[in-house]
Amino acid sequence: MEHHAADAPASGRFVPPTPTSVKETGLGLGFLTDLAIKIVYFEGNISGYELADRIKLPYHGVVDQVLEFLKREKLCEVKGSGGFAEAAYQYAITQKGRLIAREALDRSQYAGPAPVPLETYNEAIRHQPLVSVVANQRTMRQALSHMVISEDTFAQIGPAVNSGRSVFLFGHPGNGKTAIAESIGGMLLDNDMYIPYAMEVAGQIIRVFDGVNHLEIEETSGNSRDHDPRWIHIRRPFITAGGEMTLETLDLVYDETNKYYEAPFQVKANGGMLLIDDFGRQQARPRDLLNRWIVPLEKRTDYLTLHTGRKIEIPFDVLIIFSTNLAPRDLVDEAFLRRIRHKIEIKDPTWDEYREIFRRVCESKGVAYNDQGLAYLIQEHYLKHNRPRRGCHPRDIVDQLADIARYLNVPAVLSKDLIDRACEAYFVEI
Repeated sequence: MEHHAADAPASGRFVPPTPTSVKETGLGLGFLTDLAIKIVYFEGNISGYELADRIKLPYHGVVDQVLEFLKREKLCEVKGSGGFAEAAYQYAITQKGRLIAREALDRSQYAGPAPVPLETYNEAIRHQPLVSVVANQRTMRQALSHMVISEDTFAQIGPAVNSGRSVFLFGHPGNGKTAIAESIGGMLLDNDMYIPYAMEVAGQIIRVFDGVNHLEIEETSGNSRDHDPRWIHIRRPFITAGGEMTLETLDLVYDETNKYYEAPFQVKANGGMLLIDDFGRQQARPRDLLNRWIVPLEKRTDYLTLHTGRKIEIPFDVLIIFSTNLAPRDLVDEAFLRRIRHKIEIKDPTWDEYREIFRRVCESKGVAYNDQGLAYLIQEHYLKHNRPRRGCHPRDIVDQLADIARYLNVPAVLSKDLIDRACEAYFVEI
């Protein structure tokens, strides 16, 4: 029976099974030979065990076959042994091997973990769908417990997350849009999945795992042998992209020097969440960005382009959250907004919500809270100036007040003097 890296165990949980032969890797012997000879070329001397660890494939049945081919073709030779087992033999590259290695490096400088075929990756993503992570009221309240959010807003967030589609968070700056999105992302981190270090299509390498954006789950030594080592066990991704996002970064990024690809944001976020912070302030126009995502958002499939012009199909299983301070009508027209499933306005806090935020901030910062001090702040620095309240104001004002109190060497309390000084330093009349 043909081996599939996306076979799911009886429990329904996806674990990529370990290949027991070259054929089961989905890669040709020639491809694996090229990869191995590059690693041997860079290392000088390397044991069979070390090569298996670098290439992330089992020694028995796979790497031993690759080394046997390299020896037979006189591309490398045994230079000694670090132990009795054959896997402990030390291998060194031959002169003929150096020529072959340089030719392979001319095609691609990639010399890391063996990739998985694109079809295997696609199948694996379909076996680990985002919709399998279900948020209910209890988990949502836990995720957002550190925030003061109106019940109306809270009631909208849960269904939006469960849709696994797209969410548009909009409203004035400082009211917690990014914090809400980060809390949702944090909730996803409680769930795990497997992604490959890299994938292969038509002999080209696309790097998927990213140590900055992916959080690896440390395996016990026993568990690490239970799955194909080309796959890495991670928390479901939560990736943030801001002003640096361009249309080019949403396609395969080809490294002209090293001759392999880096997967774009949305591929790295597959199975998790992509937060587009400050939407509308990217270098690309909002309309162009949404145009780029119309098909993926509706079809759950994305199309990426190799530098040869060939297009490849890849799953688009991402919860995209657009967060913006700009009015939706200033960004996109109604037809575009209709394609975004959930639109949630994060409004200014009510006075009751403001009071609760202020009380919590005082408690966390060690500033004695009292209603009289807050009443003075509201009357003198909000109502008299007709100033809008924002969710970030309590934190910022209390921080200012604490800084001033420390400088004056007086207790940090909600006194009229400290409140006045803090607000004069914080608020700027425009």
